Amino acid sequence: MPCSTVRLKLPPLLRKRNPPGRIQKQTWRLKVKFPKEGSAKRTFVKQGEDNTGPFGWNQPQAAQVTLPVPCPYTERSFITGQRELYLEACKLVGVVPVSCFIRNMEEPYMKLNHHGLGPMGTKAIAIALVSNTAIIRLELEDNRIMQEGVLSLVEMLHENYYLQELNISNNSLGLEGAKMISDFLQKNISSLWKLELSGNNFKEESAALLYQALSANYRIKKLNLSHNEFSDKGGEYLGQMLALNVGLQSLDLSWNHFHVQGAVALCSGLQANVTLKKLNLSMNGFGNEGALALGEVLRLNSCLTHVDVSGNNISSKGASKLSSGLEYNETLQVLKLFLNPISMDGAVLLILSIKKNPKSKMEELDISNVVVTEQFSKILDGVYAVHPQLDVLYDTVKGLSGKKQALSLRMKPMKLIQSYADQHKIPLVDFFKSLNPTRAMEMPVSEFQRALLQQNKVPMNQNQVGELMKKLEDSKGMVNFSSFM
Repeated sequence: MPCSTVRLKLPPLLRKRNPPGRIQKQTWRLKVKFPKEGSAKRTFVKQGEDNTGPFGWNQPQAAQVTLPVPCPYTERSFITGQRELYLEACKLVGVVPVSCFIRNMEEPYMKLNHHGLGPMGTKAIAIALVSNTAIIRLELEDNRIMQEGVLSLVEMLHENYYLQELNISNNSLGLEGAKMISDFLQKNISSLWKLELSGNNFKEESAALLYQALSANYRIKKLNLSHNEFSDKGGEYLGQMLALNVGLQSLDLSWNHFHVQGAVALCSGLQANVTLKKLNLSMNGFGNEGALALGEVLRLNSCLTHVDVSGNNISSKGASKLSSGLEYNETLQVLKLFLNPISMDGAVLLILSIKKNPKSKMEELDISNVVVTEQFSKILDGVYAVHPQLDVLYDTVKGLSGKKQALSLRMKPMKLIQSYADQHKIPLVDFFKSLNPTRAMEMPVSEFQRALLQQNKVPMNQNQVGELMKKLEDSKGMVNFSSFM
């Protein structure tokens, strides 16, 4: 009767355990015996080489299970269970296993935010992920993983070529954590393309390390560095990085204490960048001088599609500088200027600059804190005639009726829902399924409309709900959510 043998090398992270529990041998055999063809069952035997291996493998014939599956008379190989490996890793590092991780370790998305893992819990998960081929997106936000946890994750990423998205935001990694991450990024290995590092106490020294790491890195496409403390000096380093990087497509630098000097440095780098499409610079201190530099970027850049400079102390004077760039830009689709002290005159300059540009691709201009008059509304109608795809968000219109005021804060309903989904980091389809008590993938239009009006996650008025109905209703009077998957 034939027998196939599979050799399993335990991850390097397991070998690093301190005495007295050091593993002496790392090779294990799985002996699989197959009865004759047509048999109703087969026997699966796990066998180890010493008494210090994975939990439950410390005897010559430690586990024997019967699988009621017919099999041909041939040799086959099996992969040892991920669950056993994780449980043994938890035992080795002295932590309680996370049930959520065990339940979902064969799913593509693993969300473990706010689980209090600590460095040892993170290490156990990293050990299990070395050979995991299912998980492509891992979220470990707010887990106090510390520098030791980062080291475990980096070692894992040297072996795992399946993980593509990693979120380790709000873990207070500091300079040492930035150093480990930067060393890893410089090597351009792994399949990781999305990295979230928000809220990790990175300062200008960390920016210098990231400059060195990302200048030549072409694998990371989406990077979140928001809610750190880079300041103007850090802005200079990151500006130099942007001038050299040829991989990044989306960058979030919001809430980072940039002022005029940092703004000018970032914009200088942006002028040379040819890959970045989405840039979030909100809640910094660009001021009008920073707006002048950004206006020059918009005039010359042919790649950026989304720019957010909300809350940057940009007045109407700065808006006029941005307008000069909008007159020539042919790629920008979204410009957010919310929470800036822009008057209606500045708002008029912005929309007229879009009207003057026949090649403008602008779809959304957010100036939703600007109070305008009916005169602005009439000018805007002329802009819409030239660019019907444009959506301008502004505050109430003085002197208009309550009904018209309700319509003045114009935002397309799908954009509202997509914004909610992005903010809460959920698939778009999950929002729609939450409206259906049965969680089914479709529901009658009347029930869907009622559910939309009653829910409070994404408040919408009757007009917005009506607009959404026109787009989603099929010929049978149903709304099907499968198109949002």
